[in-house]
Amino acid sequence: MSYKYMIFEVEENIALVTFNRPEALNALSPDLMMEFGDILDKIAADESIAVAVLTGAGKAFVSGADIQAMSEFTPLQINNYLSTGHEILFKIESLPQPVIAAVNGFCLGGGNEIAMACDFVYASEKARFGQPEIKLGIIPGFGGTQRLPRLVGKSLAKELCLTGEFIKSETAQAIGLANKIFPPDKLMEETMKTAKLIASHGRASVRAVKQVIDRGAQIELRSACALEVGAFTAVFSSSDAKEGLKAFLEKRNPEFKGTYES
Repeated sequence: MSYKYMIFEVEENIALVTFNRPEALNALSPDLMMEFGDILDKIAADESIAVAVLTGAGKAFVSGADIQAMSEFTPLQINNYLSTGHEILFKIESLPQPVIAAVNGFCLGGGNEIAMACDFVYASEKARFGQPEIKLGIIPGFGGTQRLPRLVGKSLAKELCLTGEFIKSETAQAIGLANKIFPPDKLMEETMKTAKLIASHGRASVRAVKQVIDRGAQIELRSACALEVGAFTAVFSSSDAKEGLKAFLEKRNPEFKGTYES
C-alpha cells in the first residue's frame, strides 16, 4: 500500500514512521489513521525490525484530531473514529518492538495520546504538549483521560484536561511525559542513537523487557515478579543470552545475532 499522509522507512533494523500532513499540522484524519494502522501491522509482522521511531513532518508531531472532519460526523461516525483511534494506540503498545516518540513540535490531543502509548518520549526544546479538547466543549477521546493519570497522577491529569493548557517540554519532562529534551536540530540524531543502542542488544531480551514491564504494571507485585522469572527463564535459553554471558567472561563485546534460537 502506498501512503499519502505517512512516510514509512526502514533503515537497517530501525523503522522510522513520519506523520506527513504538515499543512494540517499532522491532524489525525480518518485516512491518515488508516495508513498509520497499516504501517503498525507491517512493523508487527516484520521480524527484522528491532525498534520503531515515530515523528512528525513540519512544525508538529501531531496537533490532534481533524476538527474539520469531526465537525461533520454523526454520533455513529464519531464512535467509529474514536474506536479506531483506541485500536491504533493499543497496536502501538502491543508491538513487540520498542517504540520511541520523537516529539518535534505540537503534541496535542490525539498527538499527546499517541506519544503516551509509545514506550518513551524524546522531545525537542520547542515541543508543546497538552490535552486542549475542553476548549472545544469535548473531552480527550483516544485514551487521554486514562493514560495521562497513569503517567502523571490524577491531580496533574485533571489539571491538564480541565484547563486545556499547553505545557513546555521542560514541564513535560518534570511530570513524566518526556524522558529527555534536545535542541531541535539534535532531536532525531539523539533519538536514532538510542534506537540503534537498543537495536544492538539481544532481540529476545529487548522484547521481554517491554512485555514484562507493561504486563507487570497491570498486576500486583508478587504476580509481576513471577512474570519476570518466567520471562528471564525463556530469554536465558536464547543464543543471544549464551553469547552475552560468554562475552562477559571472555572480556569482549558480545556479537548478538538478534534471533530467538536456543
